[in-house]
Amino acid sequence: MLDEEKFESTPNLSPEPQKQRNFLQVFSRQLTEEISVNLGSIPLIACCFATGLTDGTLYNAYGTFVSMQTGNTVFVALGTSGQNNKPFGWARSLFSIGCFVIGCLAFSRFHKLIGGGRRRTTLFFSFLLQTVIVVVAATIIQTGIVDGTYPSRRDPADVDFRELAPIGLLSFQAAGQIVNSRGLGVSEVPTVVITTLLCDLISDENILQPLRKNVKRNRRAIAFILTLLGAICGGWISKATGAVQPSLWFVAAIKASITLSWLFLGGNPEE
Repeated sequence: MLDEEKFESTPNLSPEPQKQRNFLQVFSRQLTEEISVNLGSIPLIACCFATGLTDGTLYNAYGTFVSMQTGNTVFVALGTSGQNNKPFGWARSLFSIGCFVIGCLAFSRFHKLIGGGRRRTTLFFSFLLQTVIVVVAATIIQTGIVDGTYPSRRDPADVDFRELAPIGLLSFQAAGQIVNSRGLGVSEVPTVVITTLLCDLISDENILQPLRKNVKRNRRAIAFILTLLGAICGGWISKATGAVQPSLWFVAAIKASITLSWLFLGGNPEE
């Protein structure tokens, strides 16, 4: 009798906790998956548009690049001979190069620390960090800490070293893109370098092959077009709004979308 009462008083175990545990296990395994190179190349190609948008906007406003360090290297060289028209323009370019280098070091070590460049968690957190940095840079300009009007209303002879804040932040996060492209194995789309991309595109012996037979050629061509379109859009947006930050908020939205996409893209390490 006592056994029957004990049995009757025991509550039925709900399947919900078991379902939750199963979901967490599946989700945990999914986070450690490696992203398919074919699918992973799509967000990286989209980064080329963000690169063009960022550099097109920042160059118009502050006379320097944050992604394409070839131009910055030339500006630094010209500054040493006093041929840079913008006061201390060489300092902005040199600072951008330095922050980009530090970004490459930081992102590469970060990728190695959390499990490799193709892992879903690596790509997610890398782009999450990039998104946050772009948001911080846009906020600095939006709040008026740094002049974001276009064209600038200040006297060209006036030097505001506070401009180095968004330049440094955007240069640092741009390094994450090229580290991501290397880690994912999509080196044909460096996302921040146009010269190498064009060289590889034009020198490709199979450049005239059908679309499905030369995937790398397709990626390079699309990446170049998107970078060009991004720079054009950056100029148009700055001119239409009279400000720098709208383009940066657009870049932040692109980065945020890419960040979320890493959670849903298929994983297929053996292709």
